[in-house]
Amino acid sequence: MTVALLIPARYASQRFPGKPLAPLKGATGVAKTLIARSWEAALAVRGVDHRAVVTDDGRIAEEAARFGAPVVMTSPDCANGTERCAEAAATLDPAPEIVVNLQGDAPLTPPGFVEALIAAMRAHHEIAVATPVLRCDHASLARFREDRRAGRVGATTAVFDHAGRALYFSKEVLPFLPALPAAEETVPVFHHVGVYAYRRDALERYLAAAPGVLERCEGLEQLRFLEAGMPIQCVEVEAGGAEFWELNNPEDVPTVEAALARRGLV
Repeated sequence: MTVALLIPARYASQRFPGKPLAPLKGATGVAKTLIARSWEAALAVRGVDHRAVVTDDGRIAEEAARFGAPVVMTSPDCANGTERCAEAAATLDPAPEIVVNLQGDAPLTPPGFVEALIAAMRAHHEIAVATPVLRCDHASLARFREDRRAGRVGATTAVFDHAGRALYFSKEVLPFLPALPAAEETVPVFHHVGVYAYRRDALERYLAAAPGVLERCEGLEQLRFLEAGMPIQCVEVEAGGAEFWELNNPEDVPTVEAALARRGLV
């Protein structure tokens, strides 16, 4: 199966305007833009036939061209990364059988997270959409809760059934915890990793479906699939000791830079 890995990136983020061009320092103190670091994360993923940055903004396209990434320009009317990936995938020749959306705000995404999705799609042809979920440790749960206490819209949690089929995604910390888990207890909260793998027909159905009330309330694009009755397969992944966090808000920059330095990423 041919696989296209696309990095949708937009300039006009409400929470962090110009986020793809934000500088992030690595282990040597040298700054690279977020989109450059996301591209480096994409290059580490095995089993991919085509990679590209997908944007409607000339500034992002210019930066991507500077570090050698192919660019697909899309309409400014795309409401989210899934719509942007759908539009871009339709222009690729040959058309990919699997489209991976590696969102441009997660340079800490281990390649294994993406490779697990690709493997699941190849092994189970009935899966139309797949996304990774990572069990929270106590430190990441504390960051979730701190974001909510501070009124910041931060990372997303996922709730799924025994077969891994998504039940819901939320910017709230779900499930509700009446008490914090003790240090020796397993945390029952899963961090949704903002990566998706789609089959082409799932993207076509997504474009044909109108955004629903849940998508509009939460601001989460994947809820359109669930509201339209299209299942999403959650694939549990392991971080292997590597810290994972997205760049959701300017306040996340020190956390992401510290993790880049600990990984030795220059």
